[in-house]
Amino acid sequence: MEKTKNRRPLGFYVCSLAFTFERFAFYSAKWLLAVFVVAAITDGGLGLTPADGAKMSANLVAFTYLAPLFGSVLSDRFIGARYLVPIGMALMGAGYLIGANATSAAMVNLMIVLVSLGTGLFKPQTNAITGKLFDNPDELDGAFSTQYSFVNIGSFIGTTIIGLIAAAKGYSFSFTICAFMMFFNAIFFTFGWRFLGEAGKKPFKADDYKNVDTKKKEEIEKKPLTTIEKKRVAAIVLVSLFSVIFWVFWYLAYMPVYYYWGGDNGFANWMIGNFEVPTSWFDSLNALCCITLGPILGALWAKLARRPQGDLSMFKKTALGMILLGLSYVVFALADVVRGENLASLVWIIAFGILLSLGEMVFSPLGNSFISKFAPNRLLSAMMAVWTLAIFFAGKSYGYLYELTLKFPFAPTYFVIAAIAIGSGIILWAMDKNLNRLVIKDEEKAEENLDGMVLSEETL
Repeated sequence: MEKTKNRRPLGFYVCSLAFTFERFAFYSAKWLLAVFVVAAITDGGLGLTPADGAKMSANLVAFTYLAPLFGSVLSDRFIGARYLVPIGMALMGAGYLIGANATSAAMVNLMIVLVSLGTGLFKPQTNAITGKLFDNPDELDGAFSTQYSFVNIGSFIGTTIIGLIAAAKGYSFSFTICAFMMFFNAIFFTFGWRFLGEAGKKPFKADDYKNVDTKKKEEIEKKPLTTIEKKRVAAIVLVSLFSVIFWVFWYLAYMPVYYYWGGDNGFANWMIGNFEVPTSWFDSLNALCCITLGPILGALWAKLARRPQGDLSMFKKTALGMILLGLSYVVFALADVVRGENLASLVWIIAFGILLSLGEMVFSPLGNSFISKFAPNRLLSAMMAVWTLAIFFAGKSYGYLYELTLKFPFAPTYFVIAAIAIGSGIILWAMDKNLNRLVIKDEEKAEENLDGMVLSEETL
């Protein structure tokens, strides 16, 4: 009986596989969009400029982060999340079908709109349903970590396969594969409703307040923030500002891989014998790194936590992620310096991708965890929205930033970006003690004053 009690519900795997299929399609389409719009018309593309491709890719990323804010309102207040998920999948499928038949920038933009709306109905709802499947909150960290692996498996398989399919069958057929995956996903998830129990049948606000009368609900929502809550809100906003810097540069990294190093006139050698490595495999490298580095970093944080001084604080980990991001750009720029008049070795691109992914793995998981633990309960959604909006602004900006970089020599430009990222990480590391004072619990602060000693930093 104990084994049965500890076994994860089947509904968890329905949601996790839904993410696998959706990320297969999304990351494949993200790469397809970037290369399709700049490919020559004779090669099945639109013949636009790399700057146009970067800005369209940025719009896809940005609006798939903005739309979930509106989708969450529907599932919170009006419609059960489980009913919105397959609708969102179908919208994404329709978007990819439009991409498969796109002959103009307007059609690509329509694809972006439909995929973004579909993501808004899919992503937050599926995450929320997963959370509702577990009665024990202590099981959630492990559950979401496992689900993150399902996400990266979908991304890895998708970008690995689509790169080969695009080379053999063209862009239109590849977009059609993405559309088919989402229509299949909608059917799969609908048949999986039976395994979700009551999760997602009703709007989430109905569950949150089902045992709270209207007067009590108003008292909860109108109660003023305490001093420590205000400080924690300030810390969340500050870290979100640093996240804008991180994600602008992280998403920007893909554009030179596709357009400067890759393509017919790229400055890197993508040939291994007679085989040309698709640039989509750079995306596959990221997914593979996330799958393999996750357990390694988890073991490292656990080992550090056993030290007398404890694990690194959240702010130090965030700073370290930014420094690693900057170092990856150092590799990027050095590749251009070292190659001279020759093509750069693919080893440089691989090294860059590994460092970039390592920075992501150190930086990325911390935001949601930090907000979940320190945001005031009645502002949790708002603080999650702040974090999401930070990524939206980063996503919306990197296309224009890439257009700006095209006006300057490659190596000096990316050395400057490296310096900004590393400098931001150093500043954040230096602010660690002050930032930790914003989030440290009142009782811990009192104990600190009583004992006259500094406590170990809180870990995430």
